[in-house]
Amino acid sequence: MEGLNSKWIATVASIWIQCSIGGSFTFSIYSPILKSTQNYDQSTLSSVSLFKEIGGCTGVLAGLFYSFVTLDRHRRNAGRIRCFYGPWVVLFTGAILSFVGYFFMWASVVGLIHRPPVALMCLFMFTAVHSTTFSITASLVTGVRNFPAHVGTIAGLLEGYLGLSGAILIQVYNTLFQGNPSNYLLFLAVFPTSMTLLLMYFVRIHDTNSEDDKKHLNAVSVAALIMVAYFMILIISDNIFTMASWVRIVTFVFLLILLIATPLGIAFKAQMDDTKRLSLTFSSERSNSSLVHDPEPPILAAYHKLPPGDTCQENDHDSTFEGDHLKKDMNLQQAICTINFWLLFIAMVCGLGTGMATIDNISQVGGSLGYTTIEINSLVALLCIWNFLGRFISGYVSDIFLRSKGLARPLFIAITQAALSVGHIIIASGFPKNLYVGTILVGACYGSQWPLLTTIISEIFGVTHLGTIFNTIVIASPIGSYIFSVRVVGYIYDKVAASGGGGGDQDNPCFGTHCFMTSFLIMAFFALCGSLVALLFLFRTRKFYEQVVITRLR
Repeated sequence: MEGLNSKWIATVASIWIQCSIGGSFTFSIYSPILKSTQNYDQSTLSSVSLFKEIGGCTGVLAGLFYSFVTLDRHRRNAGRIRCFYGPWVVLFTGAILSFVGYFFMWASVVGLIHRPPVALMCLFMFTAVHSTTFSITASLVTGVRNFPAHVGTIAGLLEGYLGLSGAILIQVYNTLFQGNPSNYLLFLAVFPTSMTLLLMYFVRIHDTNSEDDKKHLNAVSVAALIMVAYFMILIISDNIFTMASWVRIVTFVFLLILLIATPLGIAFKAQMDDTKRLSLTFSSERSNSSLVHDPEPPILAAYHKLPPGDTCQENDHDSTFEGDHLKKDMNLQQAICTINFWLLFIAMVCGLGTGMATIDNISQVGGSLGYTTIEINSLVALLCIWNFLGRFISGYVSDIFLRSKGLARPLFIAITQAALSVGHIIIASGFPKNLYVGTILVGACYGSQWPLLTTIISEIFGVTHLGTIFNTIVIASPIGSYIFSVRVVGYIYDKVAASGGGGGDQDNPCFGTHCFMTSFLIMAFFALCGSLVALLFLFRTRKFYEQVVITRLR
């Protein structure tokens, strides 16, 4: 078992867990049976869906829990108490919550329990999706700690596989549960929980760095891109041909082989290389070992020590940059007292909020513009792919440019939100096939915000309370989604349809470009505002990133 105790095995376990927990991305599969069996109208179903969004973006408790079970880890390692602490505790909690939420939803759908009140069903949905915040926090923060010199790359990989999990589970449904969403709900209750319980032991923090880390992470990245290309082929083929059941099974088995064998093979190769290098180092007694123990990430060398008993009031003059210090490993209270925290929060309201509003309403937009059902389903599936590519590429590219060109990561938030604004304008324009172009920009730019946010928080506020601070800022996503999806898109759409200018039918009360043009132009404006806020954040942290670059070049 000792041979399986490495940061590479921890990474593979995290990838597999991320790929299994994307049930919330497939809400459209089981929402119709939820609606019919519970006698919900569309408004009630939307309320249940809202708790899905809230559950997935309110992970402060998960962050606090992770900080508690991993804080002062080295001090706890003395004695038997070490067995009861670590990321596995957070993963275990998420697994139990996932089972409880999905199991009771399945039980209500099949009639195993009496039809619950709407409020209780909202609680089931919240619990099921809230479980992912525990799994994501444990996997992501552990990955950042295991690869402190390549934070952007590892964050992009893990966030990317999370984005890809929706497409993977859709393939599971199409292969095993086509036309039987109730059994699929039971699958969501059992499978992610089982995967997490089987793999949680291997997700551990390993304070080691190797000069070959980047090479092996690049190999995992190539494997992920191969999976994306395979998914693209499956989606295109599914829209051109009618696949027989045996073909679906074969393609699904090949997908599993790609997902299981490729990352695991790379992990074993990386572990063998590290073991060989360590053996050579000990035998030659070199002082400049290529495998060094570094409990603190190199990037944190640019931080200043936080004085004991520091509070917002006592050090308010130190809470901003440009004449202020960036503190090492701030807790949530200290981070909230900084202007940098609120700049990030506002930028995420604009970026994540407008992106999520587009994703939530893409089917309605397609219907109003005359897209067929097959085309709309293809757009939804492709959004998962662009989401993955955005998450993966932004983390990888920001690492490269920070090292080679000294370009700070906040610049990439500014660039992607400006591109997001362009995507909204393209969707508002309504030219033929505009959604295919617009969703590429919106999906990729929305996905890119997540690893960039994770990495920037780890650099600006430290890694000790990364999970807590990250999950607090992510609350910007449901806030922005509510503002732009409900108060902008929904309000304007209903107003146009009610005025008699919709020109549609009962299924699509509004038909034409004018149904969503104003809404998307408003969202384009706010996405651009988010880009400007990111530029202000870049200006305030430029000296810090200059120090980071200098530190890494030494």
